[in-house]
Amino acid sequence: MTNKIESSDPLAANQLNPALPAPAHPLANPGYGKRSAPEQRRPRDDDFAHLPRREASIAGYIDRLPEGADISVKTLAKVLPDYGQCAVRTSLRRLSEAGHLRLGKETVTDRTGSRRWVTRTFFSRTARDDAWWAAFQGGGSAPGAPQPPERRRPPARSRAYGILASLGRTKPAMSLSEADCVALEALAADWLARGATEAELVHALTDGLPRPVHSPPAIARVRLAKLPPQRAPEPQPTADRPPLRMLECTECRVPGRPEALAGGLCRVCRDEPPRPPGSGLAESEVRAHAARVRAAATRPPERTRT
Repeated sequence: MTNKIESSDPLAANQLNPALPAPAHPLANPGYGKRSAPEQRRPRDDDFAHLPRREASIAGYIDRLPEGADISVKTLAKVLPDYGQCAVRTSLRRLSEAGHLRLGKETVTDRTGSRRWVTRTFFSRTARDDAWWAAFQGGGSAPGAPQPPERRRPPARSRAYGILASLGRTKPAMSLSEADCVALEALAADWLARGATEAELVHALTDGLPRPVHSPPAIARVRLAKLPPQRAPEPQPTADRPPLRMLECTECRVPGRPEALAGGLCRVCRDEPPRPPGSGLAESEVRAHAARVRAAATRPPERTRT
């Protein structure tokens, strides 16, 4: 049975209206917080009409929050005074079971190219089944999921060109034209290839300038010709490496394989009975064997007779 939000509930109605701007809300630490799942449909008034009133209200609120917003139980209960922490925790569990939310971890690449794990709360306006979330954890898309159309991008400029083009922001007297940047691009690239940083290159081109500067491109060419000594370049992050993801139980945060997290919940939190034992030793035999091992480990060694 569909539970639609009644007009007598102004808080819920406001939170479900996609035309409203995102509310003021605290952000999580950098790299953490809300992350919107890909391949979602456009916002509609009935996006969460299939949910109970409280869950629909909280889902509508989360949907309008920006990326990186803190959507922990404690923070949501604080900014939504009508609901306590227990109510919010139950609602997040039900949103997980309905396919709108998953908890997990994802790798991010820093400027040095190193990867680290950060905690994510993935939210989808469009309800997804377990197969879609399993494919999402693997870094792909579920079969039949709509693929966004590819957009043509303008040709990317090199890092050296970008540094030359932005010189005028540091020293207006050294502003270069597009033709100047193209002509000097290869010389600036030689500096970067030798391990020079962006700050070092900008300093070499803008420090101790004559007054007035009559010809910025001529000064830049003379200074770029004085190459620095060869150094190992700083490692750059790899953009084509997909992130690694690991989903967790929405209730107890235990990590697990996708097939073990039906509805985003582990077997224990779903109140399912334990799996039958396999063909190994019985529990009593395992305990008896462990007791013998512990006793042998604490027994003093025998003395050797001479």
